[in-house]
Amino acid sequence: MLRYVLNEADVAAVRFGISPLCELGLSLRGIRDPSRYPLQLGWLRRTEEARSHLDLAALTALIDDRLWTPDFLNPRPESPLTRLGDELAALADITPAEFERDLVAVHGNVPEPFRGPHRAAVRRLVAALDELWEATFEPHWPRMRAVLEADIVHRGRLIAQSGLSTMLNGLASTVDYADGVVSIRLRDPSDRTKAIGGSGLTLVPTMFTTRGSAPVGDGPPMLMYAARGQGALWETERVANPAAVAAILGETRARLLAALGDPASSTELGVRFDVTASAVNQHLRALHDAGLLTRTRYGRSVLYLRSELGSALLAGAA
Repeated sequence: MLRYVLNEADVAAVRFGISPLCELGLSLRGIRDPSRYPLQLGWLRRTEEARSHLDLAALTALIDDRLWTPDFLNPRPESPLTRLGDELAALADITPAEFERDLVAVHGNVPEPFRGPHRAAVRRLVAALDELWEATFEPHWPRMRAVLEADIVHRGRLIAQSGLSTMLNGLASTVDYADGVVSIRLRDPSDRTKAIGGSGLTLVPTMFTTRGSAPVGDGPPMLMYAARGQGALWETERVANPAAVAAILGETRARLLAALGDPASSTELGVRFDVTASAVNQHLRALHDAGLLTRTRYGRSVLYLRSELGSALLAGAA
């Protein structure tokens, strides 16, 4: 059990972030044991051939049988707009002491691929991660980021509607919040309590956890949790919708309207409904111009959400 103790200032300073490097490191879980991550089987199938050409010895040395990864793969993101290049540049400057400490915390020793001169080991680490990104993440990252950003928007709206406690208690079945304490039931048998004391708690949505996750060692306060909506990322979606609305709007626009009870980007919707990016943008603009959708910019994405008028139209047709 890991407990983060929040004072009043800490409660007000809870924030969200997205870390490409964190997502990259956690993806090793899905590669190591695909059966635990059925929602990402689509990604694993699409990237299987590309992964066969990577430095697998270095990558497999970054994860153990418990699916733990070193804390240097889980940097605390400063915002939802963190860039992988910046994170890899910071990783390249890791000290020998930090590098060894984080590897030993997971494996009990330094794995063979990372023994030897420190600079050479870190160069191999960064190169292996960069190649993994280019081969398996870069083609799909806009879609994946859209899901992560939509999750953050949802959680923010939940805080506004129901409060921080409701949001925190809904993150995962293994996460509880009460009386200023966030409790995370980890697979790690140790019992740790950490007062945040003004250092801030960062919440990080990810595709590659099924429960609450946290740094292995004494890293900055961070909680990684499963993002909502990822199940639809790799499969096209068919939404049952009232025939009357489809007769007015057309089947594709009616399906989009029915699906947008939660915010989503045009990129995510294009994948879910097997519609080209240009076509889905055209449909979303038409629905927005008619007052059936609202939209807001979040980082580099525009997220759409069904308006009260759109919801009333669906309800009336039903």
